[in-house]
Amino acid sequence: MHARSALFDVYGDLLRTRGNEAPVAALVRLLEPAGISAQAVRTAISRMVREDWLVPVTLAAGRGYRATEQAVGRLEEARQRIYRTRNRVWDGCWHLVVLDPIPDRGRRERVRTSLRWMGFAELRDGLWASPWPQPELDGMLERESTSAARTQSLGFSPPSFPLSGWDLAALGEEYAGWLEAVRSDVAPPGPDPDRDEFAQRFRLVHEWRKFLFRDPGLPEALLPLNWPGTAAADHFRAEATRLKPGADRFVDRILF
Repeated sequence: MHARSALFDVYGDLLRTRGNEAPVAALVRLLEPAGISAQAVRTAISRMVREDWLVPVTLAAGRGYRATEQAVGRLEEARQRIYRTRNRVWDGCWHLVVLDPIPDRGRRERVRTSLRWMGFAELRDGLWASPWPQPELDGMLERESTSAARTQSLGFSPPSFPLSGWDLAALGEEYAGWLEAVRSDVAPPGPDPDRDEFAQRFRLVHEWRKFLFRDPGLPEALLPLNWPGTAAADHFRAEATRLKPGADRFVDRILF
């Protein structure tokens, strides 16, 4: 578990209802059950400040960091996808992005990574498609000084063509493997039940969050029958709900 990724989990899942901020000492203590060292936390914080995800603030408990507006927007988008809080009905329309050439390799890879995170698939060089409109798209393109044409399509020939941008068979196997692994992973109880439940829930959310980079959240009408992601999502939500009270008590103990 990388410290930077874990900090995104802390701000997105734990601090969202607690002011989006925390003292450095609390961040270190929250990540200690995940096996992340204090030095790794501080190094990751410095990097996230440079990337405009965090901003330093002075809190009653000492120096701390608050999530920026950019971070809050990204984390809220991730939260909705993690917990499937959206209730969307697909209108059958594909949203297309045609990128202008990006000569700089680093910027090109950042744009590609961002588009995949939003749920786009690259159908051919420079042509990306998503079944859903993506509110973050314009802001990302502006930050990366990249231009693109945007349009919509009600259909393709053959109709399954956009789905070729995702390897749904491999993704389904990953979901099935994840579900089997978490069902068999039973940790022995420790002396602090709240800390144990916090650690279990933190690992659960962290591992589930990785699917956001591979699962575009396709409409049900486009998914294969008996899609393994459905059972995996049901299990995730049930476990996250079961572990939340103890995890919340541990977080509040650290913060307050």
